[in-house]
Amino acid sequence: MKFMKVNMTDQTIKLEDVPQDYMGLGGRGLTSIMINKEVPPKCDFLGPENKLIFAPGLLSGTSLVNTSRISIGAKSPLTGGIKESNAGGTVAAALGRLGITGIIVEGQAQEGDLSILRIDKEGKASLIPAQEYRGMRTYQFVEKILETYGKKTAVLCIGPAGEYRMPLASIQSSDVDGRPCRAAARGGLGAVMGAKGLKALVVDQGGKSADAIADPKAFNEAAKVLAKIIKEEFINVNMMAPLGTAGLVAPLNSMGAFPCFNATKGVLDGWENISGEAMAELIKKRGGNTTHMGCAQCVVHCSNIFVDKKGKYVTGALEYETIWSMGGMTGIVDLDTIAQLDFLCDDIGVDTMSTGVAIAVAMDAGHKKFGDGKAAIEMVKEIGKGTEFGRILGNGPAAIGKHFNHARVPVVKKQSVAGYDPRAMLGHGVTFATTPMGADHTAGNLVGLYLTQQLDPLKPEGQVEASRFIQIAMAAFDVMGLCFMASVALLTPEAGEAFLKALNAKLGTQFGPDDFPGAMGIRVLKAEKEFNRRAGFTKEDDRLPRFYYEEPLPPHNTVFSITDEEIDSTFDF
Repeated sequence: MKFMKVNMTDQTIKLEDVPQDYMGLGGRGLTSIMINKEVPPKCDFLGPENKLIFAPGLLSGTSLVNTSRISIGAKSPLTGGIKESNAGGTVAAALGRLGITGIIVEGQAQEGDLSILRIDKEGKASLIPAQEYRGMRTYQFVEKILETYGKKTAVLCIGPAGEYRMPLASIQSSDVDGRPCRAAARGGLGAVMGAKGLKALVVDQGGKSADAIADPKAFNEAAKVLAKIIKEEFINVNMMAPLGTAGLVAPLNSMGAFPCFNATKGVLDGWENISGEAMAELIKKRGGNTTHMGCAQCVVHCSNIFVDKKGKYVTGALEYETIWSMGGMTGIVDLDTIAQLDFLCDDIGVDTMSTGVAIAVAMDAGHKKFGDGKAAIEMVKEIGKGTEFGRILGNGPAAIGKHFNHARVPVVKKQSVAGYDPRAMLGHGVTFATTPMGADHTAGNLVGLYLTQQLDPLKPEGQVEASRFIQIAMAAFDVMGLCFMASVALLTPEAGEAFLKALNAKLGTQFGPDDFPGAMGIRVLKAEKEFNRRAGFTKEDDRLPRFYYEEPLPPHNTVFSITDEEIDSTFDF
């Protein structure tokens, strides 16, 4: 287990053994606990004191399926608090096979310097001048990198938005086909990467120096059981495999919980045109791919390849949150327009969710009309050009609201909410308000409980408890590098027992049910809450915008009804 420390100030790279304080941590656990311990909470998020940490999951690089997510952590330029943003693709598995537990990027390059961190299949790292790539968008950049280093190369990179240091800047991750269509999008960590003077992390996928597994036989036996459970999980079989996350468009509209026209309605007129079913039919008709494998070692295959009328690639993994933000929130009901917006965001390097919400706020304020796809495309292009308005948009929905003096801005800690209206899905409101990360969509998503009718989304009873449980569980699974679909599948007793066997076999430990996910998830959340408190956050930052409490949402005509006292009890542990 090795840390790779990269000092951008003096351009040095050092390998060292993982200190005892960080043993047994990976992914979000490593990023959050290290940031809380080593980053001054009131530092300049774009300054040299901030750290940018790349951490594959604790199980990334093993044979266990769906463990190929990488956590990236820093103090957020968007929220001003702690941030972990994670991405799928190929980088986590590549680092895991090299026995690299974390890459810690410190200091800051001289103004104007730009580098690539290249790691070869032997684990040797070097900083390579990258001036020739300055301003280059992600698709062209990754294409050139693969030409130089070969197709079996994993890439994390920023686009122009990251170089401009915009708070919506993402870090784009290459998928199994070498396209930068996966993203660590939330919280503006691409801006931190740009401020460090780092254009990309480029890793050879051929490494063969993974950390040893304590009990390989037991691990492989448990991994086989887990693979079967994940592949056969009800939602994965019936929704994710044929439709991907876009399959949520229909049920969310049927629940009246699909925020549209900047969260003024819960059902989008014409949602059928942008549903997962409509998308799958269109992709098949044009010769695209509805069951694409986007991430290394995935058995769910929830990704897709969206193509135009001529069968030409437009974007990879057109997912629910992007369809919602670019379609529902803006009133755009054309999949071709939404797909183009998705591509532009990936290519420029910005979060599709907060960008779509920022566009919706601008439309709601009268800057452009709802449903104007051409206007939305032009607005995103302005981000790529770095125009005055583009930079305001690239600062996020809160900045757009301030610019237009418009009050209906659906953000928490300046980060946009996800595609589940809190007035019709009360538990999501609890998660959005309380997660230390800002209103993330994977921090504590309860949609499975609602769709299976285990919890009534409109009744306050049980919402805080459900949010607390799932936030703890997801924090723990984020330590492991598991994707959300796999994590949900592993919440059953049978799967939980098999997972503990795999974890103990990997580490040579004796963890029990009380240790994982409970103790691990709570440890991560406590570190995140502590950092935010020391950064100046108070319980008043754990609140939804007032309009959720005051403006009834059609068709249920309900408001968010969880009290502040109940919200404040979420993390009573």
